[in-house]
Amino acid sequence: MRLNTTRVWLGGIAGGVVWNAWGFFIKTRQTPFYEAMQQKGLFLKEPRYPLFVVQWLVLVFAMSILIAYLYAWSRATAGAGAKTAVKIGMIVGFCAGVPGNFAQATWSPISRMLPLGWMLEMWVGAILAAVVAGFLYKE
Repeated sequence: MRLNTTRVWLGGIAGGVVWNAWGFFIKTRQTPFYEAMQQKGLFLKEPRYPLFVVQWLVLVFAMSILIAYLYAWSRATAGAGAKTAVKIGMIVGFCAGVPGNFAQATWSPISRMLPLGWMLEMWVGAILAAVVAGFLYKE
């Protein structure tokens, strides 16, 4: 069976839009924590990379497209549908969001709300992207 790469990319891009919207929602809730950490000198006031926001958006789209590929490849063995998409998203999101942010929450002198938000951005975002990709994928 051949992969429908057009639908993979469509699902990946749509999933990236949803994931980035979710990330924006999380970041708006974390703004006071960012500001407090900047005032304490624990966060830089300006990013080291001037185009960080653009680069972050591109990375999330790339991850979403890769998730769409994982979903499409998994359909043959795990079955098509939301259940498979949620599983793919949970696995990728856990790997992307939990270990590093657990370490940040443990060792960084910042509010634990920041690593919690970052973890939720990755984990829930990956699940949302996978579900959107799965919904849009057709053989």
